[in-house]
Amino acid sequence: MKAELVQPLLRGRFGRPYRYVGETESTQAILGPDDPEGAVAVAEHQTAGRGRLGRRWEAPPGTAITASVLLRPPDGSPIQQLSLVGGLAVAETVEDALQLSAQLKWPNDVMVDRRKVAGILAEAREGIVVLGIGLNVNQTREQLPEDARAPAASLRTVDGTERDRAPLLVDLLARLEIHYDAWVAGGLDAVFDGIGSRDFLRGRRVRLGEDEGVAGGLDRAGRLLVDGRPVESGEVELV
Repeated sequence: MKAELVQPLLRGRFGRPYRYVGETESTQAILGPDDPEGAVAVAEHQTAGRGRLGRRWEAPPGTAITASVLLRPPDGSPIQQLSLVGGLAVAETVEDALQLSAQLKWPNDVMVDRRKVAGILAEAREGIVVLGIGLNVNQTREQLPEDARAPAASLRTVDGTERDRAPLLVDLLARLEIHYDAWVAGGLDAVFDGIGSRDFLRGRRVRLGEDEGVAGGLDRAGRLLVDGRPVESGEVELV
């Protein structure tokens, strides 16, 4: 999505400056501490895109939204919550596009019909946070990974529609700016209703490492409750 397609549509400060490259290892590496808050890096293709725990995130060129946003949260902020804040912005964008409900799978996935359509990665370094977002838009079923831990989908495989990605990205950035500003001002409480109501794991039996239990929702710190115990981080699988 070249700058001339996106910049005229921008509605806020996120996306300024807007950096576009045809191919890069990861958009996470394009932004740095000299960039202002709201700077965005976008690529048509990532050759070494990554998700949580060092996993690869791959999509054919020109089919997905692969973007990173630079944030400067206040010192001492619980930056692990930003994956949920970003997830809320993505979920709302997906819902508006599909006219279907989307859910958040703690800590950083967006789901539609039990399939993953997006992932968010928050990385802190040098006093900044770079929020990476990968949203499957126009991939066909054959272009989606078959060996993913969670079954994958794209917006196209859900409703059969091939979409212009630029308006989707603009909508996503506008929603992210609103929710991020609310989070900075009021913490997770300020956006919790939208996050908690989309909780994919609530009531499901899950496995964390060698332990199993029933997910009871998220607490106000953004932790997953499993059999009443708060979990700060970890790899969650449905049983």
